[in-house]
Amino acid sequence: MADVLPLVEARLRTALGEPDARAAVTFLGTDRIEVLRFHEGDIVRYATLGMSAQPMADPTAVVADPVKGPRVELVLSVRAGVADTDKVLRPLAVLAASPQVEGVVVAPGASLDVGERLWPGAPFTSVLVAEPGGLVEDLELDGPLDPVRFLPLLPMTPNEAAWKRVHGAQALQERWLNHGTDLRDPSRGSAPLD
Repeated sequence: MADVLPLVEARLRTALGEPDARAAVTFLGTDRIEVLRFHEGDIVRYATLGMSAQPMADPTAVVADPVKGPRVELVLSVRAGVADTDKVLRPLAVLAASPQVEGVVVAPGASLDVGERLWPGAPFTSVLVAEPGGLVEDLELDGPLDPVRFLPLLPMTPNEAAWKRVHGAQALQERWLNHGTDLRDPSRGSAPLD
């Protein structure tokens, strides 16, 4: 089976340009996860590399299929120079390792919580996983492998995360849209939720 990570990195470079920094994190019992940083104007993007090396397994399956199953990488976009967002590298790697560590399948609409601030002073400890296809196109792999999907992450305040648990991901995204919430602002407050 071909290693998918060089193909994934090539797709990221095609979509986002050359990374200007990269960091690697390895957690006990997991594969290495890298986080690449890309700058585009006043936006900095962080993309995981390594999460898609293995398909995510259904946590109820008795035996994980080594070939079939969804493959994803995570992409976070924030405004540069507003906060020390480079400290998000470890929390992003933790999220990327969660399928291996916790047996979760990361999919659009899911909430992922790292239990700590995403970066120093950040009003966010969790993210909403958004729909793929806007920023980085899916990477088709030779059958029977599933394509690699690049899932955008939208930081949520604790109030937004609680509201999303009650009303759902779609309702929260509509709320953000209706209030003109700048989801790339690394120091934004909670959207009005009343």
